Amino acid sequence: MRLITTVIEPTKGAIYWNGTDTTKTPQTIRNIVGYLPQSFGVYPNLTAGEFLSYLAAIRGVGNAGARIDDLLELVNLSGAREQRLGEFSGGMRQRVGIAQALLADPNLLVVDEPTVGLDPEERVRFRNVLADLADERIVILSTHVVSDIEATASDIALLYDGEILAHDQPADLLAEADGAVWEWIVPQSRIEAIKADYTISSATRGRDGVRVRVVSETAPAPEAERVEPTLEDAYLHAVGGQPRP
Repeated sequence: MRLITTVIEPTKGAIYWNGTDTTKTPQTIRNIVGYLPQSFGVYPNLTAGEFLSYLAAIRGVGNAGARIDDLLELVNLSGAREQRLGEFSGGMRQRVGIAQALLADPNLLVVDEPTVGLDPEERVRFRNVLADLADERIVILSTHVVSDIEATASDIALLYDGEILAHDQPADLLAEADGAVWEWIVPQSRIEAIKADYTISSATRGRDGVRVRVVSETAPAPEAERVEPTLEDAYLHAVGGQPRP
């Protein structure tokens, strides 16, 4: 994400936007991008309105007052405009982060691991904001939280060890793993043996034993039943069971 937004320079390679190599002309991307990094710092003694006004002045945003009003309403923080950022929850701070990224009305919005550390309610609220924003601009979302992808993404790139393994729409990625996901109930004592031979997607303990979910082209056990794949299953299928780098 930092390479795309020109925060850091690449040691090699190129990044193209509309046919232009942005590593050679970084201002090309800086003029049209808004960025919410994974670690988003704020000034805790400033209010949300003051913080956004300060950033708007630095960036030369015209008619900033009206723009800030619109953005705070967009991220559902109008009622917290005069509240100090140090009093905000993690989710509220992330929504302020989205507002600052949108100050200049960018064509491209880049967000890096935006829901890490958020509680379930805040995570859902934040996803909804991103989904709405994607109607009017390109949103690039980097995340390891599969539910974020399922709720927001229309186009997915699966990365492994610096390489793109697959780039497709969610339905097509799921189709690739169709027929290769299995579930069955086993005693706890069998889990290690299954793990040695197969890629386990999940293992859920219950009264009758452990419901184990496996990604495999062939049936891992006579009693195993095929189930519908999830995007996490599709990722494991794409990497061929390799561990995370």
